[in-house]
Amino acid sequence: MVNQICIAGLVEALAEGLHFGERVGLDVAAVVDVISQGAASSWQMQNRATTMLADRFDFGFAVDWMRKDLGMALAEAHARGIPLPATELVDGRYAEVQRLGGGRLDSSSLIRVLREEGCSGCAPSGSGLVSRPGSGQSESS
Repeated sequence: MVNQICIAGLVEALAEGLHFGERVGLDVAAVVDVISQGAASSWQMQNRATTMLADRFDFGFAVDWMRKDLGMALAEAHARGIPLPATELVDGRYAEVQRLGGGRLDSSSLIRVLREEGCSGCAPSGSGLVSRPGSGQSESS
């Protein structure tokens, strides 16, 4: 449970950082090359930043499994009176990935929710996690 709590927060932070970089027009791959050498580095950054930027999520630990594990962690924390506010927030973000049809995608697919929320000219609301050009991914991948 501790592992999933830590990973969930890391993936959300990485997704937000990458999305911010994309939205402000940075060369995000170059930014990752630099920050991955410092304090921000993590396994997630080293192994998922490139695939997140490429919108590839057809591998790894599925969102459905992450939600199951986070649900167990949150239930145990609640039973013991332990607050986990960031974990609750990220679990809600994963619930949104599931709602949009991405339950079988890798847990790094959180960035798609940010892209859905922050894009203009996107597919109509409720259309799911649609493929991005050149990604080779369908909504139900």
